[in-house]
Amino acid sequence: MKKILFLLFVISGFSTVKAQEAAKDSLPVYQRFPTIPPFKIMAAPDSVAFGKDDLRKKKPVVIVYFSPDCDHCKHFTKELEAHYDLFKNAQIVMASSLDFDLVKRFYQEYKIAEFSNIVVGRDGTDFFRNFLAVRSYPTIAVYNKKGDFIKRFDGTATMEKIAAALTGDVE
Repeated sequence: MKKILFLLFVISGFSTVKAQEAAKDSLPVYQRFPTIPPFKIMAAPDSVAFGKDDLRKKKPVVIVYFSPDCDHCKHFTKELEAHYDLFKNAQIVMASSLDFDLVKRFYQEYKIAEFSNIVVGRDGTDFFRNFLAVRSYPTIAVYNKKGDFIKRFDGTATMEKIAAALTGDVE
């Protein structure tokens, strides 16, 4: 009887470990690897490669996955520019998988060149869409100055909430 109970105990322990591993594997990639990912985009206006290694060191990072023809994304960008003072100490990377000409037009229309800490580019491999498990536009991921993941926002989010995440004040 003791052998049977021991065997059942071992089997239940093994099942628990396997269930925990399965739960961890079901997490989105950005949660399994909670640091700024190794990305490469073609930055507007001249399609120069820009990636993780090009980010300014010891600065928080906001990654925005967007679509140039999305009304929410356009509104987000206008709000970002209107509240620029909240983000002037952060690096902002805006990436889209759509055609580079559309991304470049968006960059020009919103005069992104006026903001030295904002990079807009094309994510030609859909890296961010997969990494961030994008379900809506814009999808925003906030990382602290150490490169650790803080918070993700789906769709519309207020600039104040995003800025609060940058300072570690997360709800």
